[in-house]
Amino acid sequence: MAGGRQREFDKQQALSAAMHVFWQKGYVGASLADLTSAMGINKPSMYAAFGNKEQLFVQATEHYMAVHAEPLFPLLHTPNQSLKQRVGAYMRAVVAAQCAGETPLGCFVSLCINEAASQSMPQSAVTLIEQAKGYAENYLTQLFKDEITAGNLSPQTQPATLASLLVTLMHGTAAMARGGKRFEELEPLLEITLQQVISGSNS
Repeated sequence: MAGGRQREFDKQQALSAAMHVFWQKGYVGASLADLTSAMGINKPSMYAAFGNKEQLFVQATEHYMAVHAEPLFPLLHTPNQSLKQRVGAYMRAVVAAQCAGETPLGCFVSLCINEAASQSMPQSAVTLIEQAKGYAENYLTQLFKDEITAGNLSPQTQPATLASLLVTLMHGTAAMARGGKRFEELEPLLEITLQQVISGSNS
C-alpha cells in the first residue's frame, strides 16, 4: 500500500457498521476502538470521513432513521385497508425489526433515549435523539387527526394521546426484545392494544 495510505472504503457501509456499534453499546459504551474496528478503518480515516465520535453518532442516528424507521411509515397508508389493519401492519413491522437477528435487538432510538436522560451524551446528540423520539409520535398524531376527518376514527379520539400510547408500547416492546423476548411473545400485546384503542366507523 503506497505511502502507508489505507485503502478506499465504502462510506455507507462504514456508517452502518458504526450505527450497529452505537445500537449495541450506546454512545458512552462505544469506544473509538470498537467503532473503527467494526467500520474497518483507522482513526485518521474515521476523523477525515465522519469527524469526531459525536459527529459520527449524529450521522449514525440519521442513518438509522433513514434506513430503519422512515421506510416503515408507508405501511400506515396502504390502500384498501382499514385503519386497524394499517396501524397493525406498521406496529408488527416495528416489533419484528426489534426482534430480528440482523441488527442488535431492541430499538436504536429507545436505547439512546435512556442514555440521553443520564446526561452522559453531548448536547448535539441529545438534541437529535429528542427529534428522533418525537418523529413517530408526531407522525401518528397527524395520521389520527386525518383519520378522524376522513371518518375512519371516532371523533372522540384524542390523536396525541393515542399516538403517545402506541409509541410507549413500542418503546416497551423494544426493551423486552432487548431482554430476549421473541416476536411471537410480543405480537399478542399489539393485538390486544389494537382491539382496545383503534375504534371508529371504518376501523
